[in-house]
Amino acid sequence: MGGAGSTSLAAETPDTLGAFPRLTPLQLQTLSGVGTTAPVSEGQVLARAGEPLGSFFVVIAGRVMVHDGEPSPPGGQDAGRDEPGGAGAQVEIHGPGRFVGDIGLLEGQPSFSTIAALERGEVLEVPLAQLERIVTGDPLIGDVILRAYLIRRSMAIGYGSGLRIIGSRFSPDTRRLLDFAARNRVPHRLLDLDHDPAAEAIVRRIGLDVTDVPVVIVAGSRILRNPSIVEVSDALALRRSRPPATTDVLVVGAGPAGLAATVYAASDGLSVVLSDAVATGGQAARSARIENYLGFPSGISGAELAERANLQVAKFGATLFAPSTAQDLSFEEGALEVRFSDGTSVSPRAVVVASGMEYNRLSAENLDRFEYTSVYYAATINEARECGTEPVVVVGGGNSAGQAAVFLAGTASHVHLIVRGTDLNASMSRYLIVQVESHPRISVHLQSVVVQANGTAQLESVIVEHLTSGAREEVATAFLFVFVGATPATSWLGSGIERDERGYLITGTRSTPGSRRQPLETSVPGVFAVGDARSGSVKRISAAIGEGASVIKMVHDHLETGGCRL
Repeated sequence: MGGAGSTSLAAETPDTLGAFPRLTPLQLQTLSGVGTTAPVSEGQVLARAGEPLGSFFVVIAGRVMVHDGEPSPPGGQDAGRDEPGGAGAQVEIHGPGRFVGDIGLLEGQPSFSTIAALERGEVLEVPLAQLERIVTGDPLIGDVILRAYLIRRSMAIGYGSGLRIIGSRFSPDTRRLLDFAARNRVPHRLLDLDHDPAAEAIVRRIGLDVTDVPVVIVAGSRILRNPSIVEVSDALALRRSRPPATTDVLVVGAGPAGLAATVYAASDGLSVVLSDAVATGGQAARSARIENYLGFPSGISGAELAERANLQVAKFGATLFAPSTAQDLSFEEGALEVRFSDGTSVSPRAVVVASGMEYNRLSAENLDRFEYTSVYYAATINEARECGTEPVVVVGGGNSAGQAAVFLAGTASHVHLIVRGTDLNASMSRYLIVQVESHPRISVHLQSVVVQANGTAQLESVIVEHLTSGAREEVATAFLFVFVGATPATSWLGSGIERDERGYLITGTRSTPGSRRQPLETSVPGVFAVGDARSGSVKRISAAIGEGASVIKMVHDHLETGGCRL
């Protein structure tokens, strides 16, 4: 890490958001009991971008610099960094009492930054196992570290630090990688081959062929050419090792219901495998802010809720298997088996189906041309950064649409909210209605639908039709956000399990009065359903978490009375 001398007079990075707290003498004393102090010399590298951060470091004396990105990938000069026109590198300076790292440290991810000493000094080094124990067991220190780490990850996502994804924004493969990074809350930035000169320069320097794109540059010098989701996941240590062939409980779907079921089952001493096709958190993780969740008066982001649950999953020893797509369920002679698309099979004593729902798409004319380039089903920091100040259109009348409209209005020049219903009260919470209707940059179009999409290479406008009058209006936008409901993601279960007329899983004795089926048990003994995939469930995060917690008592009863033993 060169150039330390040139920053010898640099000021410490101010802590304006609570991301860089200074530990108290008592907190430092506690950490000293599980760590060791070591001298550092000027320029000494504590962690290098692209490599796992082996320990938790606290500055005791001197200062350290945290630099976004590092060395050049093979074939060129600084290919891992934005060139002119990009965001540029982020640099932080920290003095005594501050600590480095972000939430990825607790999840085994490689560092997205290089950390080096600016001058001679001393650091406290704490092994990761001890840090995990403190974060999950000592609220006086753990909450300070965890909150700072979550804020830092949010800031990194906002900056566009971390991964560089090089490709065309009109490419479905590029969109697939962007969606994966966003769903897994990985900081990233798109270098668009169609608009960004830096992207073309990097491609030339590395000598990439058209078949190589999209390309992912992991922090440091690792280049992935047209990678699969699994390859990216492995590079970021997101994908855990293969699950055991047998387990007490297999939870399919890692949204709020699945995460709750996993935490409660594992904390009860059951062996648990948690799987998900993409990432933990489900649809809730894509909510910019959940304001009506009990116990969080100022609200909590879906991403933070998911990250905190992830730590609990690890704390209680459950196995996380994601990304992994459940392909089918067999239940012959009382033996359960779930097969995954990668060939893995798991034979559990009980299955909890928490696979949630899949977003519905609009049937507007020509919209399929822009599905992978201009249509979005979530509104997070990543999407807001991509939209910038451009006007956006949000379609839907529920809470998800309301949350998206309010969030996007913070950066977009204008938000058009298209609602089929006659008013917002039918499906949106009152607190959101107040925010939507009072926001100066949000226009609500009631009794209206999007009927057509226009554009050449990208979306340029949509046609909005008023249902009563038939009048049409063209609204200029390159970004369309769709929140028009969803259908249950249960096709992988096959036809041998009872569903209602809309495809949701039937549980309890509603369809078979007099049976001994438990309230959350499906027509297949030992297979339970919770959350959005279950018929009659309340489509709220708190309700999903409640079902996930409640189902484990029923799982215990099943295992004690009829579940096959491993």
